[in-house]
Amino acid sequence: MSAPWVRGVRLGIDVGSVRVGVAKCDPDGILATPLITLARDNSIDVAALDTAAIRSATVGVPADIAEIKHLVTEHDSVEVVVGLPVNLAGMEGPAAKKVREYVRVLAEVIAPVPIVMADERMSTVTAARRLSDRGVKGKRQRAVVDQAAAVEILQHYLESRRRQG
Repeated sequence: MSAPWVRGVRLGIDVGSVRVGVAKCDPDGILATPLITLARDNSIDVAALDTAAIRSATVGVPADIAEIKHLVTEHDSVEVVVGLPVNLAGMEGPAAKKVREYVRVLAEVIAPVPIVMADERMSTVTAARRLSDRGVKGKRQRAVVDQAAAVEILQHYLESRRRQG
């Protein structure tokens, strides 16, 4: 069972190995829009970060996670929705494990703002197709496809919450 709906801005996050797409929605949770694409900071291995060290600020966190914290604060976000890559059969593989490690660190950094994991099946494919249909191709598409995927993840989450009542 999901938590009761709280009015406020939500951020949608599409975690990739090279880039992190970020989207946001209006306070009423009606429409997700693209916000920014961040370069993924792989100089710090999130799997190796200790939660106690993060809490006590004795270790640094990747620049993209620090920027997401800034965005959460700037937009006064009440929740963050992160896409969980599962295969078409609904099973989690190595990519999902990496996203879960990322979310573990992100959750410590943005606490007490909650994180929800949402199925992101086909979000990047759908985003790329929509961009292509609008005439955005090649390098221009690569620059914004992660934001568009974050929009797909967040919009799907918002619509599923509305269906729940």
